[in-house]
Amino acid sequence: MRIVSGRLRGRNIATPDGRNTRPTSDQTRESLFNILTHAEWAPELEGAIVADIFAGSGALGLEAISRGAEFCLFVETEPKARGAIRTNIDKMGLFGCTRLHRKDATKLRIAPGNLRGPFTHIFMDPPYNKGLWRPVLDRLAHQGLIAENGIVILEVAAEEEVDVSGYELRDERQWGAAKVLFLGLS
Repeated sequence: MRIVSGRLRGRNIATPDGRNTRPTSDQTRESLFNILTHAEWAPELEGAIVADIFAGSGALGLEAISRGAEFCLFVETEPKARGAIRTNIDKMGLFGCTRLHRKDATKLRIAPGNLRGPFTHIFMDPPYNKGLWRPVLDRLAHQGLIAENGIVILEVAAEEEVDVSGYELRDERQWGAAKVLFLGLS
């Protein structure tokens, strides 16, 4: 896996060993970021404050930083995945613009002092077919962690039913086994 575009383009992304994570493919990431770059409803990536929840290798957050995001919070509990994220942050020299949070995303509680402002872009790629996205969506809205005009990019299994109550579905795409929903607060 590599960074697809931006100032870090072509840099290799370390991925965790084993089958506990499912990295978003280069092609899916490129398509997803093309939508975010050109959609009228999407906030600018330049200067964005990003969260990569259920981060895995951190590929989505790293891609956002490469394309101009100012800061990314990675949320991941799996030790091998956290190790891969740390490796990626280190080899790309991104310590000043990233933070790694090892809390359970479904119990997410982030104190405002730990942020650089509410998130403009929130990437969520939870394990498929477990419904883990729902408590995280609820917490994000309840804690005010989504910036005005912010967007949640949720990847689920293509066949997975998703209740987006409290959110406005701005777009939906399917790439292979993955369905990606672009959600704004309603």
